[in-house]
Amino acid sequence: MADELARSTRLLLGPEAPPGAERMRAVRAAVRPRRVPSAPVRFAQRVERKLGRLEYEQAVAEPLMAARREALGDAAAGPPRFLIRMDEFPHYMAWDEPERYGTSAYLRFHELMHQAGVPYLVAVLPRVSSATLDPTATRWRRLEDDERALLAKMPSEGVSYGLHGLDHRTRDASPRRHSELCGLSVGETEELLATALAELEPSGIRPRVFVPPYNRFDARQYPVLAREFDVVCGGPETVGLLGFQRSPVWRGDAVYLPAYHPLYGRAGEVLEGASRLIESQAALWAPIVLHWGWEADDGFADLARLLAAIGPYAAHWDDFLAEVDASRLAA
Repeated sequence: MADELARSTRLLLGPEAPPGAERMRAVRAAVRPRRVPSAPVRFAQRVERKLGRLEYEQAVAEPLMAARREALGDAAAGPPRFLIRMDEFPHYMAWDEPERYGTSAYLRFHELMHQAGVPYLVAVLPRVSSATLDPTATRWRRLEDDERALLAKMPSEGVSYGLHGLDHRTRDASPRRHSELCGLSVGETEELLATALAELEPSGIRPRVFVPPYNRFDARQYPVLAREFDVVCGGPETVGLLGFQRSPVWRGDAVYLPAYHPLYGRAGEVLEGASRLIESQAALWAPIVLHWGWEADDGFADLARLLAAIGPYAAHWDDFLAEVDASRLAA
């Protein structure tokens, strides 16, 4: 735990972190790794989240900024550094509804992001399935030429890669338990990751970030993910499996980076929360998660307004990963 505290403190405070900052009371309370709570506690946290009592601003930003103020004083405030994550490409319904969720539709979204000069991370699928929400279905295909071509040009236009599982097929039919990973053994999880990475390798893609399909994986799978990736993402659904955790903090061998409402949602919702963080000078690595399929369904009506507001504060994921590397040495 001492290593995790030192690394999370460095990630929170940056190179300005004073010696022994991890021993300060507010800092320790804000970034200490929390055990995965019991099932009843996780259920209670899910209820609290749905009631709006466990959202990003009050449960993450406020304690992290209190820790920065204790350690850095007046230098604690500053512009937020938004880490924008996009789920996913190819879309998990690209085979079933290509006109609605195919490459041409995604290209409209990407061009909006690129024209606004907003870097982001895209969660990449190595395979595209048919009937992804049906666990009994088996049809899948590899990436097509237009998908590979678009992925190849993305890095030159501000895009970083994350791995989004193998094929996004749920193992459970219930919407409350949709997951590609939950229920797999450690060995099966390792095999799935190895297959996914091997299928992306010919395209020159080796992600350092893992984005779980449906934001769900078992707590016992986290060490497997942390050994393979530098950053493991999560979302509101992860609360029911790992409990509510701060973001970003070191857990084991990786940085855990869950995103919560209002920074997780549709562009209009995200805009309201992001604007408050900008106004309050919350100088944090703040994860934002958008789903381009949701934005396409809305005709990208709110996306342009969001990009105009957060564009000056959007950080490149390479910069964040460089800070992750620097914080690893803090121990």
